[in-house]
Amino acid sequence: MSKRSEIWLKLIQIVSNVEADLGRVLQAQHGIGLSEYRALDILARSQDSELRMQELATHLRLNQSSVSRMVERLERAELTIRDLCPHDKRGVYTVLTEKGRARLESAQPDYEKALEAALAEHGGEKLLEIQGSKVK
Repeated sequence: MSKRSEIWLKLIQIVSNVEADLGRVLQAQHGIGLSEYRALDILARSQDSELRMQELATHLRLNQSSVSRMVERLERAELTIRDLCPHDKRGVYTVLTEKGRARLESAQPDYEKALEAALAEHGGEKLLEIQGSKVK
């Protein structure tokens, strides 16, 4: 195995371990998974806190079917709602609700704390060093 392949494998292992830790914390403390947290975060950063379903799928690197199931779960929890595109009735938007924004804001400090701990535990801090200084 080449040195590059070894480094790539290590990177994948670190990312997988960090994401597993983040997912456990978010589920245990806030009742949402990591993809759901990311969806809420992306929606909060989007214009009018809404995105077409396919745009959300692109941001999350998930297929349309997975995003539809996830948005359905978020809707049942009243964290998002679906809305039809006014110009194209085939286009469907998912929109962040106030309850969804509150859940995101509640989860963000725990996410950041868990991210810092997981990066330290799994060796991710070294990956984030840029010319001798850490990304904060």
